Amino acid sequence: MTTTFADYAASAPTREQITENVLKHTLTLCEVLRQDYIQYSIKSHNRSIENGENVDYHIACIQDLGNGKSNYEFVIESGRKYHKIVMVIDNGPGRSPSRSCHAFVDKKTGGVFKSASWKAPAKGERFNLLNGGSRDHCYHLADWNGHYLYR
Repeated sequence: MTTTFADYAASAPTREQITENVLKHTLTLCEVLRQDYIQYSIKSHNRSIENGENVDYHIACIQDLGNGKSNYEFVIESGRKYHKIVMVIDNGPGRSPSRSCHAFVDKKTGGVFKSASWKAPAKGERFNLLNGGSRDHCYHLADWNGHYLYR
């Protein structure tokens, strides 16, 4: 089946809508990952408080986390074919942030892929952000350290 230029041009709004939806769902995934990290950190600080370790420090950290302040952020770097989800860790004053590739999302299909390296995704789609059931499952399983991306 061949596609004429007129057909291709007529489908442009649909392609743009898909691209916008993929970006929107990718931003939501980043926020889900950030919230998971915050919950994980709060539990960790509560364990330290229970053990009596530097209680004032851990209480202050929990208050900061409760206000949404975290040293971990998940940002999107868009390439030609994929949105790269990058985990950025603020290492404090005078030190540059650490960055690692968390996952890739295909811009056209919404497929979520585990990172094989900084530049490339691993083979095999793990989730699809355009499919409601798969997207909800991805959001439910998503964890900041990426275990949900393993098969």
